[in-house]
Amino acid sequence: MPTRVKICGITRPEDGLAAARAGAHAIGLVFHPQSPRCVGVTQAQAIVAALPPLVSVVGLFVDAAQERIAEVLAQVPLDLIQFHGAEPAADCRRYGRRYLKALHVRDGVDLLAQAAEYGDAAGLLLDAFVPGVPGGSGRSFDWAAVPAGLPRPLLLAGGLDAGNVAQAIRRVRPWAVDVSSGVESAPGIKDAARMGAFMQAVRQVDDEQG
Repeated sequence: MPTRVKICGITRPEDGLAAARAGAHAIGLVFHPQSPRCVGVTQAQAIVAALPPLVSVVGLFVDAAQERIAEVLAQVPLDLIQFHGAEPAADCRRYGRRYLKALHVRDGVDLLAQAAEYGDAAGLLLDAFVPGVPGGSGRSFDWAAVPAGLPRPLLLAGGLDAGNVAQAIRRVRPWAVDVSSGVESAPGIKDAARMGAFMQAVRQVDDEQG
């Protein structure tokens, strides 16, 4: 199966459209106020409206209040919710939507045990652990730390760019890869050429493994 690509941290309609034209399967909208890639409801609506059909929209939240998530869900047509904080499984499933759960890879953490808590997740996203930074740090982690037998489809994040994504796919064989800072010219500003180069690297390694 071809590796799916999610380009996260879209803040402008033109960047969402450029991501789709490059071949991204999904875009991510960040609703975490502390992120330089955070968008408001009106901004998110404009981005979604600019997208062509068949591009999924993922809304990212970090330990957000239930009322805030419900507010966004009522106004922005999200296909999936991505929980990128310490949300327990019960909080993730309370909205009746398909969801992704991010797990941060670090020493001493049993990823298999954590993954088992989110058995109904649509997928598990593995990201680098950076204290105080829930995501979009541009840091990678040791891909050898990814255990075999994770129970849900795996999305790989953390410091990916056009120069290392092929190696990451060869090593981990994820269902999808998730990129943000690796295709930017500045925080929250995507670069069409970098997105194109990233997609090209993914396609090349998929062809090799085909």
